[in-house]
Amino acid sequence: MKLHEIAEGVKKGRLRALAKAITLIESRNLDHSVAATTLLDELLPATGNSIRIGISGVPGAGKSTFIEALGLHLTAQGHKVAVLAVDPSSQLSGGSILGDKTRMEHLSRHPSAFIRPSPAGSTLGGVARKTRETMLVCEAAGYDVVIVETVGVGQSEITVASMVDFFLLLQLPGAGDELQGIKKGVMEIADAILINKSEGENRSRAELARRQYLNALHLLKPRSPNWQVPVLLCSALNHTGIEEAWKTILSFREAMGREGEFERKRRLQATDWMWTLLLDDLKDLFMRDKNVEALINQVQQAVAEGITTPSAAARRLLEVFKRH
Repeated sequence: MKLHEIAEGVKKGRLRALAKAITLIESRNLDHSVAATTLLDELLPATGNSIRIGISGVPGAGKSTFIEALGLHLTAQGHKVAVLAVDPSSQLSGGSILGDKTRMEHLSRHPSAFIRPSPAGSTLGGVARKTRETMLVCEAAGYDVVIVETVGVGQSEITVASMVDFFLLLQLPGAGDELQGIKKGVMEIADAILINKSEGENRSRAELARRQYLNALHLLKPRSPNWQVPVLLCSALNHTGIEEAWKTILSFREAMGREGEFERKRRLQATDWMWTLLLDDLKDLFMRDKNVEALINQVQQAVAEGITTPSAAARRLLEVFKRH
């Protein structure tokens, strides 16, 4: 299959072409990398027509159950839904997604849904790069809702927030210690907080947690004057609160769109990503330089033993690199 044929197949929503495009993107072969860039350039005019949603949450918050419930709700309304995962630990754990296909059993079988595990990778940057590019291919294939799930913890939440339009944080109804399980930095990037499993006996605990989160949010400076972060309740298991969550996402897009903030955010994300890729590629070029390779262990050892300063060592390596 030639690149143009793959691109045309993707734009027509053909799964075989979509799979081939993603395989190219995920390949570590240098020739494939060049081909993937060419393919993305051809697909670019057909991208950007989805709402990009990032979803994170504490372990046990029911992310997969919620994503499946939301996905089924959206496909029933005629949407096409793609679910991608960012999991920097997948190389160690054997991949999150044996995981996802089995946990989202009904959604994975739906003809209007596409679920893709994160590529195995030892670095978050590498996984994020593939996920961003896969997201564009899915948009070109006609998926108008793209959900990016963080499977790893910590920095992956910040990374996912930097590639989506709306970041949803899933929490559990607790027993008075709700705020201990959430980092301030993650709360600051959330566009909505959703307390899942808010059914039965959990309802009163969920209401208490909701009040605590609202109080905590009042102490944070809003990221946008056009949006107040809401705290919602839902039960993904019972499919309650799913419609409200989706309406909140649509309200967000409308509020951000009125002032042009939605497009400004996307443009800023694109230029930030360009610089991230450039710095990654420069680092790669630097580390692969034969002169740097010959010297790096010696210089690193000198820094570790206190023979030279880190700044002097860095300058020395750069001088060696710049000679070529």
